[in-house]
Amino acid sequence: MKLVVCVVNEDDTSALVDALTADGYRATVVSTTGGFLRQGNATLVIGVPDQDVADALAIIKANCRTRLAYANPLPPTAEPLAPYVSAPIEVRVGGAVVFVLDVERFERY
Repeated sequence: MKLVVCVVNEDDTSALVDALTADGYRATVVSTTGGFLRQGNATLVIGVPDQDVADALAIIKANCRTRLAYANPLPPTAEPLAPYVSAPIEVRVGGAVVFVLDVERFERY
């Protein structure tokens, strides 16, 4: 048994959970916030039998896409009173960050 921990963009969460449950996987969704852009994410915790890990990862990959977004860089801290004019920068967001962990023991009650 493996524990798949997957961090995805909140825009991909619903479709991903639907696809996982359609294939018989159970997922617990925890709302989280990303660090750099402070955007909404979801962290999914999924118990997966060893032989099904590749299938679960394929579902995650098929349902989590990257996209371009624009963010304003943080103002400089050295000159707090100086006028600050910035242009938004283009950044890539979304996709999925996945961790696959060994499970020593699993029980369902």
